Amino acid sequence: MVITIIIFICSLLLDGILSNFLPYMVGDLSLFTPMFTVVSLVVVYPFFIKKNRHYFISCFIIGICYDFMYTNLLFYNAILFTLVGMIVLLLYKYMRLNWFSILLFVAIIIATYECMNALIILLFQLVPMTFYRLLYKVSHSLLLNLCYVEILYFIILFLPKKYKRIAINC
Repeated sequence: MVITIIIFICSLLLDGILSNFLPYMVGDLSLFTPMFTVVSLVVVYPFFIKKNRHYFISCFIIGICYDFMYTNLLFYNAILFTLVGMIVLLLYKYMRLNWFSILLFVAIIIATYECMNALIILLFQLVPMTFYRLLYKVSHSLLLNLCYVEILYFIILFLPKKYKRIAINC
């Protein structure tokens, strides 16, 4: 449990630090757009195997923390992170965990999270949203986040066995 808290806190802080230094405007996204907190939901799920209720509670709490720290929209990301947690549960349930599937999981989760955001923006007509903008946001957030998930799994591989619950088949 301590490992998951450390991963969540580091991801929240890195999201804030990198989003201050990298451009994040509609037409000026960097190729390195951080979404580390969303990616951390994929990474920590194996620590919650057979504890799905605790995992969903953690997703909701991390979403509330993300709302308070970055978006100021109470319960918006808490609900989205819980939905992402459900998708992560389905992915881990039906797919085997290996090096390629980790990258695939993260790509699916990033695309799903951005699609949910775009759907909410379209429903409430907050800003003009097009399919091109959605693809632009997804494509510009994949590179850094895929590197981040690989670094996290590399760190988790070197944890002592009493903490490690993730088995990656290379």
